[in-house]
Amino acid sequence: MRIIPAIDIIDGKCVRLSKGDYNTKIIYNEHPLEVAKQFEAHGIQYLHVVDLDGAKSNTIINHKVLEQLASKTALKIDFGGGLKSDEDLRIAFESGANQITGGSIAVKNPEVFEQWILKYGANKIILGADVKNKKIAVSGWLEESQEDLIPFIEKYKVKGIQQVICTDIAKDGMLQGPSFDLYQEILSTIPEIQLIASGGISTFEELPQLAQLGCEGTIIGKAIYEGRISLKQLEQFILNNK
Repeated sequence: MRIIPAIDIIDGKCVRLSKGDYNTKIIYNEHPLEVAKQFEAHGIQYLHVVDLDGAKSNTIINHKVLEQLASKTALKIDFGGGLKSDEDLRIAFESGANQITGGSIAVKNPEVFEQWILKYGANKIILGADVKNKKIAVSGWLEESQEDLIPFIEKYKVKGIQQVICTDIAKDGMLQGPSFDLYQEILSTIPEIQLIASGGISTFEELPQLAQLGCEGTIIGKAIYEGRISLKQLEQFILNNK
């Protein structure tokens, strides 16, 4: 199982929110590159970057930060937040994103999202399935859609999607543990999907549990920044699972 730390960006700074609420913002570092370099120094190879300004404003905003992270580390970055147009996507890839995550666009403009899958290939496009009460949430989680989680994933699997990041918004940033039951349900219904668990990771012990469920990766945010899970522990986990 891949370990994928998260860097969420507002005003070019590394922040975390609770349940996606912008009013709960905590700034952890003014310089995301410092954070990324620490991850890299501990054997981490992947990074999940979310442009929270972009998610709110429906266009890519923090691409300069992405460019810096991509050019000054060897981390493979998946980038999301505010990717709504072909131009946004072009900027993200030109700024060094290895993959992009599309969530709101997959709900609000499926034709465009399907074109991206065809144009760039399924290995470059991750489906973002951010969920609230089993309904897909959009626009930086500020709106709930009518899309049910499992049919939503199944629909895009048919279109070629292989990787899905599923975040249970009720758990995100709360440090109360991930949605094991939800991930179990997804993987038992759609076993061939590569599921990346996100939201609520709070202790190191949860990582082997997620791996055992069959999650292909896990995104860890606040647990690292709050010192609940150390980079040394993650380094050991990666070494043990090579």
